Amino acid sequence: MTALAEEKRRLRRIAAERIASLPEGYLGQAGAAIGARVAGLPAYRTARTVLAFAGTDREIDTRPLLERVLSGGKILALPVCVGPGIMEARQVTDLAALRPGAYGILEPPADAPCLAQEDIDLILVPCAACDRAGHRLGRGGGYYDRYLAAYGGNAVLLCPEALVTDAVPHEAHDRAVPIVVTECGVFSLRTS
Repeated sequence: MTALAEEKRRLRRIAAERIASLPEGYLGQAGAAIGARVAGLPAYRTARTVLAFAGTDREIDTRPLLERVLSGGKILALPVCVGPGIMEARQVTDLAALRPGAYGILEPPADAPCLAQEDIDLILVPCAACDRAGHRLGRGGGYYDRYLAAYGGNAVLLCPEALVTDAVPHEAHDRAVPIVVTECGVFSLRTS
């Protein structure tokens, strides 16, 4: 294992310890505040189709944001893991239809329509931790890095402030996300 890979493993352990020590309700409150900030972003307001994620117990609660996407008349998609390191976007019209899939993460049903990357206007990206430069620490499977590498649209990284760190080590295949949203603010790498 390389020194960089070992450092990522160490940071994942630290992030897991931070999650375990957070006060009850923090991830729900952070999720609500992050969702409100996302709704104010120009990239969200103009998006017709949003690829989001169903937060797990180690992530922010995204349900209110998912409901906002649907009630706002936008097309909502969630990722489905279809192979090692490979995910695709499937349309969601009813959150009640979501079922646990790979890794226990809620996914659309198997017959949900698959959406092409060029049809996605905005991706909301999860992380185990991140820095303000948009470098994210994922869970280690490379799903989002591969998806983002082939994606040319807007992407926003959602992270509770408690999991923002000074620096996340990154390799050439790791994709930085140009906008980071926490409950405390929006950090953009874009100059325009």
